Amino acid sequence: MPETKYIATSIFALILFVGTALLLPAQSLATQEYVFTGRTMGTTYAIKLISAKPLSKSLWQEKINLRLKQINARLSMYQKDSELSRFNAAPTGQAFKVSADFYQVLEQCRNLHTLTAGAWDGTVKPLVDLWGFGTKGRRDTPPKSSQIKTALQRIGFNKLQIGDHVLTKTVPGITLDLGSIAKGYGVDEIARLIREGGIENYLVEIGGELAGAGKNKHRKTWVVGITNPEKGFLNSGLYKTVRLDNKAIATSGNYRNYFEKNGQIYSHIISPKTGYPVENAVVSASVISDTCTVADGLATALMVMDIHQALTLINSLENTECLIIRQDGRKRTALRSSGFKAYEK
Repeated sequence: MPETKYIATSIFALILFVGTALLLPAQSLATQEYVFTGRTMGTTYAIKLISAKPLSKSLWQEKINLRLKQINARLSMYQKDSELSRFNAAPTGQAFKVSADFYQVLEQCRNLHTLTAGAWDGTVKPLVDLWGFGTKGRRDTPPKSSQIKTALQRIGFNKLQIGDHVLTKTVPGITLDLGSIAKGYGVDEIARLIREGGIENYLVEIGGELAGAGKNKHRKTWVVGITNPEKGFLNSGLYKTVRLDNKAIATSGNYRNYFEKNGQIYSHIISPKTGYPVENAVVSASVISDTCTVADGLATALMVMDIHQALTLINSLENTECLIIRQDGRKRTALRSSGFKAYEK
């Protein structure tokens, strides 16, 4: 899970709040907003809790940090002793016992791989490393076709055997990279922690992936922004704002993590089928769904898929919508799933 890429692959940069305290009912004046920020998974997090009852900020900060530390210890590819790193170093054919967190993510991985016909594939790490976007360091020239062909032999989520809380490699050299789903899982788990604490109004953001429920401190639905996909700009303004009402949203994009050679741009979005960076003119894909884990994985898959197949897939799913932005030269086009407009602010 390339943690240094988290900010690069996430497009949400701004959380907006609507409403004004002057218009609130008297009883809402006692409602308090608690804000928690920090670092995790190689990026930042920002969490807002809204409660009419006093909360212990120090206790909640401790609970949030502990849960994020647990998830990182299981899914991080940069921690050498993490569960994921230990699996990647395990020999072929060995039944590797996995934790409940790891197993839950694996179940989602398997579903996403099937649902997207392999466009989402958590074994793409050898290709990501080969192209210089992973743990092996950057590069400024494309790899040789023979190297790509060799790496493709170690790609394929179906080459992993998932049992009852065990995972087994069936071919040598296969590894997992869960960077396109781990942040979403982290968002979902913090949201679950908050709900179990009896809090119904919250907004959770990790590296740009979000889940919102209930109302903000002004008793309005949470409103979040999707940034403009502009190459070379860290803050390029908003492209669209959307409401989050008991929903999660995630975005994947190719405009912040890339290299250019001889006028050709090579992005970090690698097709697990061809072994090459995707060239479908899609610069970003945002997905709204019930869970951030699913939204996170689908957003990555939509970057890889043919755009018409991507829209057909999302339109076939319940409670799931998307916004796909294409860039053809200077022309930019936004394509929406059938129900996405209902979320637009």
